[in-house]
Amino acid sequence: MTLSFSSPSISEKGDVVHVEDGKAAAEAGLYNPHVDVSGIDERALMRKVDLRTLPWLSFLYLLCFLDRTSIGNAKLYNMEADLKITDTQYLICLTIFFTSYAMFEVPSNIVLKRLKPSVWLSLLMVLWGIMMTVQGLVHNYSGLLVMRWMLGAFEAGLFPGVTYYLSCWYKRSEFGIRAAIFFSAATISGAFGGLLAVAIAKMNGIGGKPAWSWIFIIEGLITIAAGAVSYWIIVDFPDTATFLTEAERTVVIRRLQGDAQFSAAGEKMQWRHIRKALTEWKTYLAMVVYAGIDMPLYAFALFLPSIIKHLGYSATRANLLTVPVYALACMSTCLVGFLADRYGNRGMYNIILLSIAAVGYIILIVSRNAALSYFAVFLAASGIYPCIPNTVAWMSNNSEGSYKRSVALAMVISWGNLQGAVSSNVYRANQTPWYPLGHELVLMYIGTGLIATVTFRFLLKRENARRDRGERDEIIEGREGGFEVNGRFASIEDAKREKGDEWSGYRYTL
Repeated sequence: MTLSFSSPSISEKGDVVHVEDGKAAAEAGLYNPHVDVSGIDERALMRKVDLRTLPWLSFLYLLCFLDRTSIGNAKLYNMEADLKITDTQYLICLTIFFTSYAMFEVPSNIVLKRLKPSVWLSLLMVLWGIMMTVQGLVHNYSGLLVMRWMLGAFEAGLFPGVTYYLSCWYKRSEFGIRAAIFFSAATISGAFGGLLAVAIAKMNGIGGKPAWSWIFIIEGLITIAAGAVSYWIIVDFPDTATFLTEAERTVVIRRLQGDAQFSAAGEKMQWRHIRKALTEWKTYLAMVVYAGIDMPLYAFALFLPSIIKHLGYSATRANLLTVPVYALACMSTCLVGFLADRYGNRGMYNIILLSIAAVGYIILIVSRNAALSYFAVFLAASGIYPCIPNTVAWMSNNSEGSYKRSVALAMVISWGNLQGAVSSNVYRANQTPWYPLGHELVLMYIGTGLIATVTFRFLLKRENARRDRGERDEIIEGREGGFEVNGRFASIEDAKREKGDEWSGYRYTL
């Protein structure tokens, strides 16, 4: 199945450039203008890219999310009692994971850009798989604490790294569904994690190890094996992808350049690109949006088994009852990714989804009925999960410049993941079985994300209107119009290259 939607793109105000038009490509400064691409079927090419990138990367993220959240499943099998840790110590172990996770996301994305994805991502997987395995061998609180810190540090690079990596392959109108498919692995891991935990728990006592220990060991060994073979499976960036011919690589990069991704053909690392990401208002407002979604996501993923168990179900039944919840989350994530790519308005989808999630948590706060509360978690999951890839795609769509986008995405994702430290502490043992305080705090975050989304969309729309009126026009030599305050450039190509998404012809995705 192909997921691409082919259409001409605007390269200059009023000028339409088709990727197969060699003359137009040369005039627009596109990649390899001398290469004949007339024989390339664009849909078949993107199907080829899809099949080579998405399935394996999604599987890796399934393992990533499984490894970080399986502690919630392991907890149901007497982990706290065996390690002699208190509820507070357990929450600290959850918190410290997100601290190291958030710290290393931005540096990891910079390293990824400098190294090959096949090398960096594979190395990270092997290392966190080792940490996961050793986590099943710990005997006390300090051992678990150290392993959770190390696990967070090595896992930090995968999600922001792959998100940035995919944005280097696909047009802005194609990226959302790919991000959704990739992230849907998190929902699958939620369902699969419950089933896997039930199966592995049957190993209780083998080798003198309890069930919770085997959950960590088996999942860690699977990750190590996957990381080892990833070196030969993960492909690198489009300009060096060996599974494509020169003509195919040319088409991929021309498509991106025609979609206002002017840095697609390559960009040298300069600190001014990173400085732009660090000083731009869009980055910080997107961080607030993402935090309002990511904290509820981790609160939901880490504590759903416990929430269901305390509604009156056994550990095994509680794990099994998470499966249909995550199945719905997976379907809604992919559906929203498809619709947002096809029809745009990513911000509006966020508003609708966050409203649905808010309704779910309002029900959880007021409900004292197990069946009604179980229904509410379906609403919460179908609202929260699709917002993650939709927001990432929204931010990626509105950031041009490969290094700038890499750093901006890492900042947004790392700040969101830091909220996992908050979500790790909101569901306290003394609040069972209804957890009113935890649900109220999650609802507060959802409200913050909703307000920030509305504000972000409004400001982007206002900026687009200013560009439509010509208020942001640059002075281009040999052309009339423009304002000195917006810069003076020898050509439109220079303006695009220097200003990125600040160029007057660039339009933000709403």
